[in-house]
Amino acid sequence: MNVAENTVVSFNYRTTADGAEVDSSTQRGGPLTVLVGHGGIIPGLEKALLGRAAGDRFEVSIPPAEAYGERRPGLAQRVPKKYFRNPAQLRPGMMTALQNRDGGRQMVVVTKVGSSVVDVDLNHPFAGRTLDFEIEVTDVREATPEERAHGHAHGPGGHEH
Repeated sequence: MNVAENTVVSFNYRTTADGAEVDSSTQRGGPLTVLVGHGGIIPGLEKALLGRAAGDRFEVSIPPAEAYGERRPGLAQRVPKKYFRNPAQLRPGMMTALQNRDGGRQMVVVTKVGSSVVDVDLNHPFAGRTLDFEIEVTDVREATPEERAHGHAHGPGGHEH
């Protein structure tokens, strides 16, 4: 079976930017499993997976427009330290998660740490960067009706974890 819209694909990956590793499935404990066609991964990677089958290995370079977009100036924000999980450990240049008003989390880059506030850049840490992926497709299967209705994969066998 080949990767297509509404299939579930599992794959191992290694991501580099400017020659340095920035993420990998081994760091995260195993293959990533996504429902194709529902925005679970960056558009360029989803397009690169289309038509692939289990066992395929390939490399792909994804420009910012198909990844996390270009960097946008003026997205700096000063945030009280209480909104960070471990504010005493923050240093300029670090990536960290910031709690949103709606309870979600957003990845930000710390630009300055003050006594009671932290200056952050709200651009995604990979905005403006070309990402290079090494991919190994480990499994492709039909999505279950429940997965299609929910818009995401429920694990390798299609069951909720």
